Amino acid sequence: MQQIRGNRVITGAVLGALPLLLVTGCSFNFSIGGPRAVDAETVAERSSEMLAEQVGQTPDSFTCADDLPAEVGAEIRCELTSGGDTLGATVTVTAVDGDNVEWDIKVDDAPM
Repeated sequence: MQQIRGNRVITGAVLGALPLLLVTGCSFNFSIGGPRAVDAETVAERSSEMLAEQVGQTPDSFTCADDLPAEVGAEIRCELTSGGDTLGATVTVTAVDGDNVEWDIKVDDAPM
């Protein structure tokens, strides 16, 4: 089983009524196959949950095109929509301890 820990979300953007602030750690388990990476769907799903936990509202959508390598410093780009705005987001791995992967999310300051 793979353990994921979402560490924090950092942003300077305001998404309608969705001010994104610092998110504290949360975790859940899932099973992966293949190389050491968190699959894109899981990263998107968990990142959306992290945002919802912080601001009380889930983004309309959060998608990632690539899997997140389980290596400190690894980054992928994702997109989220909220209230008709689409913003980019950078997901960066901050720690890997066995099957535990932690990451930060930085939402772009301006819509795409």
